[in-house]
Amino acid sequence: MTARYWLDIAVFTSVVVADALGFVPITQTIFLVPLIWLTLRWRSERWASIGFSWPKQGGRAVLAGAVAGVALELLAVFVTTPWISAYFGVEPDYSELADIRGNLTLLLVFLALSWVIAAFGEEICFRGFLMKRLAQVFGESRAAWIASLVLSSVVFGWGHTEQGISGWIQEGLSGLLLGVLFLAAGRNLVVPIVAHGVSNTIAFVLIYFGRYPGLG
Repeated sequence: MTARYWLDIAVFTSVVVADALGFVPITQTIFLVPLIWLTLRWRSERWASIGFSWPKQGGRAVLAGAVAGVALELLAVFVTTPWISAYFGVEPDYSELADIRGNLTLLLVFLALSWVIAAFGEEICFRGFLMKRLAQVFGESRAAWIASLVLSSVVFGWGHTEQGISGWIQEGLSGLLLGVLFLAAGRNLVVPIVAHGVSNTIAFVLIYFGRYPGLG
């Protein structure tokens, strides 16, 4: 069984590597989600097995995710991104998003895409599927989940290499914090999905008003 999980991890990681090298069009998520769907069907696993299910206290989970999302974005904008940028001498490269500045239509399009592709898609892929598989190959002990948290965060950051070294590290740190939320929520994805979506929403609104670092 462990060998099968290693295979799943290898295929998943190969898509991330291909994306980092520029071989994946648009975004890796649109390839990873169907891959995960096929894998779960092949393994006769439910989506709930990777944390994609509605919790008993769903309203509380949504509220917790919203608060966490605001905190995550404020931390990134005012603390970690400036510190990382100062250390490496370069800000994250968000220049490909510069067209959103002052363009309300484009802002709304990116907000919709962000919730679908990033909030839902990336959390299903990296916090749900990848963390679960890594923990499984390491034995699903407490130490195994900690190892899966760290390794999945590194892979998540690597999936954002187009943002440069500072963006790569910042995204890896964001992935780590989202992973902590996932574990704290009993390995349920609702809290990190909402947190991710709210965080990105704040970021895009700041980009719209030209108040985000790294726009060029």
